[in-house]
Amino acid sequence: MKGIVLAGGSGTRLYPLTAATSKQLLPVYDKPMVYYPLSVLMLAGIRDVLIISTPASVPAMRALLGDGAHLGMNITYAEQAEPNGIAEAFLIGADHIGAEDSALILGDNIFHGTGFPSLLRDTRKNLDGATLFGYPVSDPERYGIGELDERGNLVSLEEKPTRPRSDNAITGLYFYDSDVVEIARGLAPSARGELEITDVNKEYLRAGRARLVRLGRGFTWLDAGTHESLLEASQYVHVLENRQGVRVACLEEIALRMGFINADECYSLGERMTNSQYGRYVMTVARSAA
Repeated sequence: MKGIVLAGGSGTRLYPLTAATSKQLLPVYDKPMVYYPLSVLMLAGIRDVLIISTPASVPAMRALLGDGAHLGMNITYAEQAEPNGIAEAFLIGADHIGAEDSALILGDNIFHGTGFPSLLRDTRKNLDGATLFGYPVSDPERYGIGELDERGNLVSLEEKPTRPRSDNAITGLYFYDSDVVEIARGLAPSARGELEITDVNKEYLRAGRARLVRLGRGFTWLDAGTHESLLEASQYVHVLENRQGVRVACLEEIALRMGFINADECYSLGERMTNSQYGRYVMTVARSAA
């Protein structure tokens, strides 16, 4: 399976913070925002990842993450000149995906919850068409919404409905089979001139090949796209890490736990950051695994 992190867009909701830098390079407590979506793909066992960003931001992304070899991964980069819709990621990433299944995650989405790694790997293993992830919200009219029947089958999808049929907001994490590229190529742009991800999902739903996994109690989903939600995400990570003594979205630790790198390699990565608490944490994790 191939992974895509869509880290494009102009980030205008976060101005002036994003006037000179990518939104996905802003800090969420102790690490760049892009670490969080990348960590989700890693937890799903995906090692081949394409990061799509703006032409101005790709060099900075590459400077931060390199080619991924230090994490036992293969990270490549592509440009999205204009924010032409989420589904455009499949046109930009068509060669990257090839004939394989893929997972797409938005660059400002943060997920956390007990059992999430197992859920991701099970979803990947049992993928048949499209798998979406729903999260209960109190203001469903602001989101794309998925309706489930009494048996848990996905029966409808609506974008920002005035009369929502459920509270299941569709999050920015999507798993698709290899048909997704051709489906995206066949889409007509919306009235805004964008290729909408909801239209991709509706094509799978019409074919009876879309399901929704509801992330309920014990899970957290945050969209760090506004000043308020960025602060909320930082506070959430800060409290969690300080109370539990573990770090959320620590790429080096995940690479070690997933078997992408060994303990010595992990320790060396921590040594490069030894003056920071993050680096010392990575070294401690590596020592405990040696």
